[in-house]
Amino acid sequence: MRSPFKPRRWILIVTGVVMLAVSGCAWIPEGEKPARFIEAPSTEHISSHVHFDKAKAPAKQWPKPEWWREFGSEELNSLMAKALQGNPDLKAAAARLRQAQALIRVEGARLLPFLDADAEFANERISEHGVFAALNREEAAGANIVFGKMNPLSLRYEFDFWGKYRAALEAAIGEAASEDAEMAETRLLLTTAIARSYIRGLALRRQLDLSRKIVELRKEMLHLAEMRLKLGLDSEDPVEQAGIELEAANKREAGLRDQLDIQKNLLVRLTGGGPIPLDKLFAAGIHDSKALQLPAKLPLELLAHRPDLAAALRRAEAASERIKMAKASFLPTIDLTAFAGFNALTMTKGASSLANLLFSGASFSYGVAPGVRLPLFEGGRLRGELSAQLAEYDGAVELYNDTLLHAVQEVGDSLSSWEETHSILKAQVRLLSSSRKNQTLAEERFSIGLDDRQTALSREYTALDQEHALQAVEAEHWIARVDLIEALGGGYSNDLKIVQQKIAHSQDHPEGFSLLRWLITMPAMFDKK
Repeated sequence: MRSPFKPRRWILIVTGVVMLAVSGCAWIPEGEKPARFIEAPSTEHISSHVHFDKAKAPAKQWPKPEWWREFGSEELNSLMAKALQGNPDLKAAAARLRQAQALIRVEGARLLPFLDADAEFANERISEHGVFAALNREEAAGANIVFGKMNPLSLRYEFDFWGKYRAALEAAIGEAASEDAEMAETRLLLTTAIARSYIRGLALRRQLDLSRKIVELRKEMLHLAEMRLKLGLDSEDPVEQAGIELEAANKREAGLRDQLDIQKNLLVRLTGGGPIPLDKLFAAGIHDSKALQLPAKLPLELLAHRPDLAAALRRAEAASERIKMAKASFLPTIDLTAFAGFNALTMTKGASSLANLLFSGASFSYGVAPGVRLPLFEGGRLRGELSAQLAEYDGAVELYNDTLLHAVQEVGDSLSSWEETHSILKAQVRLLSSSRKNQTLAEERFSIGLDDRQTALSREYTALDQEHALQAVEAEHWIARVDLIEALGGGYSNDLKIVQQKIAHSQDHPEGFSLLRWLITMPAMFDKK
């Protein structure tokens, strides 16, 4: 008897049901307008008052990756080398980067078919008192059910029609690029911290040597005051004052020793606890006397070399791809499974015949099973996930905006500090020069008997005190130089054109950063081991 339903009618019914289900599951709620990247503020007001030496201005990237070599200190270079190999924070950042790179492989595997092989064998004895034995005691009672299956080829593949898994791959690439920038930021913070500590320690070491000379000078001045008291040339007041000044000098020397120990211990921690000859530390010094060679202008392109800014942008990139993933979850998924192999099941008193039966041509089997899954009702889960991803994207964009404004502020502050400390340093050098001239005049007057020894020692103390202050001012000027290097990224390289293209594209399409990021970063990520 012919069925009343024609095959064409069945096809129409199934197609109608599928279309209805797709229309029901494809509704994606519209959220609020996404956050937007702000335009970078101009740096003209920052560098307009700073005078650069255009003749010496570097033409290529500045700062250089190993910027600390410009200080001309082999001791500082050695500390940097130890830190880059042994610092725990840097090793942890490298581990996070490797983890992020491994997730790229995990997410990329979802775009490929899964092939595997499986085999299964079972031998089950039927109870003589069970149901099967009761139905067929002669054949089934005490017999064995032997089953064998061997599929040397099984395939599972989910079609990525809506770009869900490609977006997951893009998000993983963005996270890995962010971790790469975070590692560069950790390296920058580490090297600048070592440079600051070394500069402070170097200044403290020189100040300590000067303080010891000041202590000896104060002792001599106290001895002269006591001699004048014994000779009846002065009262006890100069003796008391000389004693107070000696104890103040002793106190300053002790404080300098304590601060110097702090810098030594800090360097030990920053370098990862490696062997550092603490007794000979800060002996080499800095031999660079050149002026800071900045570019003739400070364009905004230099800010693209900041690793924290690059990391914030990559986070926003990854968040935008996760929006695409959340939207794709509203759409149906289509997959395909297939297998080819052998399977056989027999009931026998022994299992020896299974092998001949399993590998016979009649036991060959295969199957193909396409599947469609429609998210008709998820209890609000999909909308919640989409809202969460939109909020994460907005937060990532605002973090980038805040990082950008903070970067401009840091550049401005460090430039101002570098300029001001340079002016203070020149004034302190002039002041020290005047003090030494006064000291020379006092010694000459003492040699011809116009002044006493106490006046000459007092002038010598003034010169030593000004030299003591010069070490602090010079250290602050060098530290301001390190601050500016840190503010400009410390040699980190980032492609500004790609950054600008992504920002411009994301203004209107926050869920779709280009796959170009993958093509650019993928080779470098697998090369960095």
